[in-house]
Amino acid sequence: MSDDVLDPAQERLRRWRMVLGGDAADGTGCVLGGRDAAMDGALAALYGKGDRQGQQSGRDRSAGLGASAPSVARWLGDIRTYFPSSVVQVMQRDAIDRLGLATLLLEPEMLEAVEADVHLVGTLLSLNKAMPETTKETARAVVRKVVEDLEKRLATRTRATLTGALDRSARVSRPRHQDIDWNRTIAANLKHYLPQYRTIVPERLIGYGRASQSVKKEVVLCIDQSGSMAASVVYASVFGAVLASMRSINTRLVVFDTAVVDLTDQLDDPVDVLFGTQLGGGTDINRALAYCQSQITRPAETVVVLISDLYEGGIRDEMLKRVAAMKASGVQFVTLLALSDEGAPAYDREHAAALAALGAPAFACTPDLFPEVMAAAIEKRPIPVPEG
Repeated sequence: MSDDVLDPAQERLRRWRMVLGGDAADGTGCVLGGRDAAMDGALAALYGKGDRQGQQSGRDRSAGLGASAPSVARWLGDIRTYFPSSVVQVMQRDAIDRLGLATLLLEPEMLEAVEADVHLVGTLLSLNKAMPETTKETARAVVRKVVEDLEKRLATRTRATLTGALDRSARVSRPRHQDIDWNRTIAANLKHYLPQYRTIVPERLIGYGRASQSVKKEVVLCIDQSGSMAASVVYASVFGAVLASMRSINTRLVVFDTAVVDLTDQLDDPVDVLFGTQLGGGTDINRALAYCQSQITRPAETVVVLISDLYEGGIRDEMLKRVAAMKASGVQFVTLLALSDEGAPAYDREHAAALAALGAPAFACTPDLFPEVMAAAIEKRPIPVPEG
């Protein structure tokens, strides 16, 4: 917001001046001052061309952040002052990508200054092996804050949705009145329709069981940990911990690149899971699915969720044969090209089409949709594939 109240025409010029960055050719004739100049300076440090000498009170976008940790820390403080949290997170991400500031995140003072979000966690995980011991404790605290925020957002709805799905999937033949599934009961007894009475005599009742007592499902999360899947790894680890907290579901979490690592024994703490991953490297989906397949003992009660962009570095035909074999044995197989809020991901379209031909459509999934996807898989009904 400007320091003074402007008429609409002046306000429009001011906004264009902020967008264009103050080059002589922008044509606005608007000179910024006060808070506007400071905001423009913060933007210039990140998005300026860097081809001119110095700054002139926010008139030119020519500054940079340099490699100085103190100057970057000041800049991080400035952008938190001038911009909302969602914008701060985008600017931080751009600073890491455009200006090569990832190495500065190895300093505890820098980590304490940043706005923590899923993308920052992904960057920290990619730096994990290079992180000095003095920074690891601070990094874990940053990651834990993000994970706890995600759990608060996602856990309650996920448990409620999946508990309902588990109850509905546990059909019993002698249900109590309140547990009768009337739609299925009517469908099963249509042949007992009595026209003279215009009613059905139900010889067989179908009802919902109680999942906590009578049903246990197996869920295998198979997660591609290549660098492009960073946000998906974060969300999948949180969901894995939520699923593992439910008695009615046995959850296994497997991450892979060209090697396969089973992190199931760390599911009680998703932060441990995340620091057990190693973002980057190649991809061997076939090897990962071979391991998952070897762990399945009750295929008819198992849901396998492959989270990958499907850029396969292993044996493509073997991967597809393995998926077909799992489906033939009764496994519910779901392929998520991404599990994040980032929009349409890049993915291998040929592999996605081949999976769809096997009855395992591949699609991107937001964290908010994931509980519904899992509920559909547990109930063995059509997966709610988003349009587009």
